Amino acid sequence: MPIFANILDAVGRTPMVRLNKVVGPDDATVLVKCEYTNPTGSIKDRMAVYILNQAEKKGLIAPGGTIVENTSGNTGQGVAMWAAVKGYRCVFTMPDKMSMEKVNMLKSFGAEVVITPTDVPGDSPQHYVETAKRIARETPNAFYVNQYHNPDNIEAHELSTGPELWEDTQGKVDVVVAGAGTGGTISGIGRFFKKKAPQVKIVGVDPIGSIHYHYFYTKTMPTPHVYKVEGVGEDILCHAMDYSVVDEFYQVNDKESFTMARRLVREEGLFCGGSAGSNVHIAVRLAKQLGKGKTVVTLLPDSGTRYITKFLQDSWMKDYGFLGSDRDLGLVEDILKVRGKAQVITAKETDTVQGIIDLFKNHGVSQVPVIDAKGHPVGMVHEVDVLRGLNEGRVTPTSPARAISASIGGLIYPKARIEELFRIFETDQVGVVVDNNQIVGIISKVDVLEFMTRRG
Repeated sequence: MPIFANILDAVGRTPMVRLNKVVGPDDATVLVKCEYTNPTGSIKDRMAVYILNQAEKKGLIAPGGTIVENTSGNTGQGVAMWAAVKGYRCVFTMPDKMSMEKVNMLKSFGAEVVITPTDVPGDSPQHYVETAKRIARETPNAFYVNQYHNPDNIEAHELSTGPELWEDTQGKVDVVVAGAGTGGTISGIGRFFKKKAPQVKIVGVDPIGSIHYHYFYTKTMPTPHVYKVEGVGEDILCHAMDYSVVDEFYQVNDKESFTMARRLVREEGLFCGGSAGSNVHIAVRLAKQLGKGKTVVTLLPDSGTRYITKFLQDSWMKDYGFLGSDRDLGLVEDILKVRGKAQVITAKETDTVQGIIDLFKNHGVSQVPVIDAKGHPVGMVHEVDVLRGLNEGRVTPTSPARAISASIGGLIYPKARIEELFRIFETDQVGVVVDNNQIVGIISKVDVLEFMTRRG
């Protein structure tokens, strides 16, 4: 082991570990990259150090300057570490859903932390990203890290994380699973593998409530919702997210993430955070599908030290209905199974407005998803859209469906918890259940009520 000039040189070269107890005997091999062994305890050290080194080389950071960044905590740790070694002032903005451990760790490096509300729109002046931008504008000699839109975020992982995954496995890897937050990690890894070994499938993981899954499959922005798992997912589009190098996206819910993360700590001895649970939950699912002889690789992005008072505490898990709660209604796919195979009423982009009116009348529905030639959901037509369009003269009965369709909302994954449907229903939408980019079911409030009644 070499002697490093300073702690910054110790970033990367993290260990790769085989999972044993959370993977079945007939499943594919699942290997995890222990990114929580980086100096400040997360994969974000790679990106933070690379971005700041590049900025220093380009003269964007001057002596006596201030580094400003919006962070969910982990990027801030890496930036604060770099600033401590180099002698810079730091100011961070952070949403109020983040753990106190993360806040206090930043302050331990001497950084200043500004807390902002979580449940505000991405373009709100109170959003932690917009707050950071304002502070950077108002602070003389400031450098804004801009991790969400900085191309160096992607490059950091293309030059380090991707090559390490390849070297660690000696090229024997079939699927790489990675969560998407800013998008830098999965995009950098994806770019490396698309050049080095394009046969390797790159799979993204997105918590329900985030925008990545929905945007990947529809290229439209959903309404984001608050979720509990930290350090993964996003409520805004990020330029550091290159969707073109990702083959598939899967959604994961909070309970799945926290349950798996706790298993990793207690059964595998891997002291990791909730986003590691998100990644491994999907990796294990894919391992079951692939079977023996294949290899799935994923990442454990950060350390459990950030979550001692959160999901690693039984009382916290019970308070939020993730542990031993009778509030757990089951999964969305359970409703589809109980209801039996039902016809999914959809319209093609080329169908006419009159054809959609006929669907409303013949099937007793008030909204119809619109699909493209490949069967992918691309929009939604509501009765009120047709009424307004005809009344205003914007469309006629012979106009195509695409002329009247709006952005589709309410997309949900079969493995999502039924409780996630309630947020969709609050906006007067139905749940459009999508698997492998195909609509496999539509769930209304009545469907959930009938399911609860039968279960009761």
